[in-house]
Amino acid sequence: MAFHRTGRAHARARRLASCTALVLASGLLLSGTAVADDHGGAPAPGRAPVERATPGIELPEGQLPKKHRMSTGTTKAATVPSRHDFTGDGTSDLLYRGLDDAFYLMRSEDSGNTTEFGLYGDPGEKFKDVIPVGDFTGNGTADVLTLSPYGTLSFRETYDGGTGTSSPYWSGVGWNIYNKALSLGDVSGDGKVDVLARTPEGELFLYRGTGAGSAPLQTRLKVGSGWHIYDQLVGVNDANGDGLGDLYARTPNGDLFFYAGTGTPLTPFKARVKVGTGWNVYNQLSIADDSSTDPTDDGHPELLARTTGGAMYYYVTDDAGRPTTRVLWSDASWNNANLLANFGGNPQTGKSEILGLDKNGTLFTYSSRNNGTLTARYQISDVGGWAGARVHFPSSLDNNGHADLLEVYQGYLYNYDRYSDGPYPLGRGWGAFNTLTGVGDLSGDGKGDLLARTSGGTLYLYRGDGQGYGFAGRTTVGSGWNAYNALVGAGDITGDGRADLLARTPGGTLYLYPGSGDAAAPFKARVKVGTGWNTYAKLVAPGDITGDGRADLLAVTSGGTLYRYITTHTGTANPFTTRTNLGTGWNTYTQLH
Repeated sequence: MAFHRTGRAHARARRLASCTALVLASGLLLSGTAVADDHGGAPAPGRAPVERATPGIELPEGQLPKKHRMSTGTTKAATVPSRHDFTGDGTSDLLYRGLDDAFYLMRSEDSGNTTEFGLYGDPGEKFKDVIPVGDFTGNGTADVLTLSPYGTLSFRETYDGGTGTSSPYWSGVGWNIYNKALSLGDVSGDGKVDVLARTPEGELFLYRGTGAGSAPLQTRLKVGSGWHIYDQLVGVNDANGDGLGDLYARTPNGDLFFYAGTGTPLTPFKARVKVGTGWNVYNQLSIADDSSTDPTDDGHPELLARTTGGAMYYYVTDDAGRPTTRVLWSDASWNNANLLANFGGNPQTGKSEILGLDKNGTLFTYSSRNNGTLTARYQISDVGGWAGARVHFPSSLDNNGHADLLEVYQGYLYNYDRYSDGPYPLGRGWGAFNTLTGVGDLSGDGKGDLLARTSGGTLYLYRGDGQGYGFAGRTTVGSGWNAYNALVGAGDITGDGRADLLARTPGGTLYLYPGSGDAAAPFKARVKVGTGWNTYAKLVAPGDITGDGRADLLAVTSGGTLYRYITTHTGTANPFTTRTNLGTGWNTYTQLH
């Protein structure tokens, strides 16, 4: 009774998992009531096989904007190679991942149309971020850094012609301490592409590039603090024509600032200059480098901006780096990209879907369309096959970036997201808990964790093993959590890149518990979000459904109307926009996760 997921990446994951399940599960103990080492006597739930589908997508059409600029100055940019030229023709291409989890390369007009791009990590792994860094290996095509969900940064060479990348030349661990990493051309003045990394607290570090794939980055230098005020950072190879890398930074209220490079490593940026307002209408900003080897061009990059609805605009920039003219490039379909290489927002992975168990005992899933709406439902079980089941749908417990289907049956916890002879037992004693919630990584290691609450109100944190086969241990979060009748969350609400938790009292007061990244004390002090939330029969955490990297919230009334609350990133006290009606009939579900 295996749990299958269609799609190539998921099939690769399951093949590996079937060979490693017993090895990974050995020795994992859960102190206290629930234990994970007792698998032999686990009762069989007797469920028929279930199958989940990868959403189909419509690929964006067209080619990168080129030869459409209207230069507003007289200075021609210095010759700065593109970080995004994956085909070797001297102009930028655009690398992105679709909602189907495959990577695609939109080629420049000199190289043809969109093609699939072979970019793979461990079997089934969904990269948290992909960072183009230009040609480090000397073959004429741009190379990339890939960031795993667990904080491993790897350098990969792009094959000639832009068909895909190699296995890692180099890897470095510990990058989960940052909520954002990006490249920005040469900001240190040595002719090499550099990398910036920001912590959740707003400290900014510079990693000078070496230009060598075997050891691409030098030791980090702290170059600033207070950078948490920005929700998007976009690195530029050269916006003002001086040959140095530059940076755009956006605040949550939509102010756009330009930081020109200095060429000095310890003080890499000049004072910021405000270059725009109203940029919060976009859910992601990105950049298209270009090369001044094209004599008809002015050498300046274009700033790309995507709306939640999927329209993509590009902005012509002047010789001072200021965006001037906005041009509509494509009016639809870019919401089908859940990752743009070198995009501006904090990356997220773990959940962008919900699970429903209807009154007949049938399971359905809905996936995010990345524009604030959900796909049509997909039936994943036999009709009535899950009647009376106690199911859960936490943020991903492995590295595939998708929620795991869990069930508590006769006190045992089972994971149906494993490729084995049946649902994988995670241990016994889980019947002692009346709530299981998986908001994502609460311990700071990038691995999905699980919160479990007893009827007496004690809340425990179970640290995930990163494979979905067990938990490394549990930590007591605290007592008194039976004051809440709902605990939900899936991802980052506050905008710092850490997973957060929402808790509602029976009286309808909603509180936000910001994540700390510390397993010993996973939450900061609670913040009151609002009142009147008892008007909803169910609160549901879908993860990010708007494409901006921040977790959103769904709520269902007793009459079955579904409302959407989008996270605004304007502060913890008022994190959501005004609700939007997404339809009726949702009271058909007895459980929604």
